[in-house]
Amino acid sequence: MECGLGRAEARGFEPGEYYTRDYFSGGHADGYANYLGAERVLRREFARTVQFIRKHCDGGRLLELGCAYGFFLQEAKQYFDVAGIELAEDAAGHCRRNGLRVLTGIADDVHLGALGSMDVIVLLDVIEHLPEPHETLALCARHLRPGGIVVLTTGDFGSALARVAGASWRLMTPPQHLWFFTAPSIERLAARRNMRVEGLDHPWKIVPASLILFQLGRMLGSKYSGAVRASRFGVPVNLFDAMRIVLRRTAAP
Repeated sequence: MECGLGRAEARGFEPGEYYTRDYFSGGHADGYANYLGAERVLRREFARTVQFIRKHCDGGRLLELGCAYGFFLQEAKQYFDVAGIELAEDAAGHCRRNGLRVLTGIADDVHLGALGSMDVIVLLDVIEHLPEPHETLALCARHLRPGGIVVLTTGDFGSALARVAGASWRLMTPPQHLWFFTAPSIERLAARRNMRVEGLDHPWKIVPASLILFQLGRMLGSKYSGAVRASRFGVPVNLFDAMRIVLRRTAAP
């Protein structure tokens, strides 16, 4: 760890081969048990996130990076002109079949240029997966309109739970999670891209029970047979080891 920023070594890791349909349907121990089956619960949580975002920007053009099957975008489109970018072809195709403008691939200048400038760019539990998160933040800054915001969520490497758990921390799961951030490290990354931290908190989340059981199974080295069936149920959770951050663009990047 350097200056509050931790990095995992993952040589030979190919994101395009890892983040496939299997990642969302129980094929990876550090993925989701049944993402599609948890749609109702996930959309309840995403609706809350949309209302949070509206306190900082109420309308305009919104882009989600790593939009999975589009559940957040479905909630956000009631208030924003939405678009997304998703690496997993199955998930991106699901979005398009449900009327969303979603490009398949990585976030780069070509894709963001095709979508145009944005008022809001959202990365929900995404930045820790990225090979070069500082470059992605720079990309976001370039494609934000003046005064636009980036909203991201990620684990808090400086939290009490992370410090106590160490290498056993629930979010210490390379190669899925490559980076581990603290609040000061996010602030420094943002400042280099002419963005400032406008808000930072550790919110409660409504989490699918299937995901909780699935993660417990990974940590305990076993599988819970009822994990998939539990997708219909949501559980309020807050371990105070996950941050929600709003970054405001302050000048031309």
